[in-house]
Amino acid sequence: MTAPPNPGDAQIAGGKKVLLVEDEEALANALRLKLGAQKFDVTWAKDGQEALDDINQGKYDVIVTDLILPVMDGFTMMQKLQEKKDGTPVIVLSNLGQPEDIEHAKSLGAKDFLVKSNVPLARIPEYINKAIM
Repeated sequence: MTAPPNPGDAQIAGGKKVLLVEDEEALANALRLKLGAQKFDVTWAKDGQEALDDINQGKYDVIVTDLILPVMDGFTMMQKLQEKKDGTPVIVLSNLGQPEDIEHAKSLGAKDFLVKSNVPLARIPEYINKAIM
């Protein structure tokens, strides 16, 4: 896990496209509201396969994904993105937090790894801005 970005960093949200991959509907809705208030254009996918389908239909500035997902987990989705050399920055937002999970996600190209219980939702836009700068 990297240090949180400086709250004074420039806000660059303005219409940036975020693909949110999260199977917990309540959390997804809360994140969509928070990111929408920051002027991010958010698309929600409920699993890794749906996310890959969305990526094949359009370009995103950043992907925020859980790891434990139905149909296709976040690790597999990131591996498939890496194989196709997608290049979209990925931020992992997961309940997993073991060093081996973090290392695995980083090896698959994750720019950041956030443990849900350790990061307030209000800080997520800062991490997204950092990833797309």
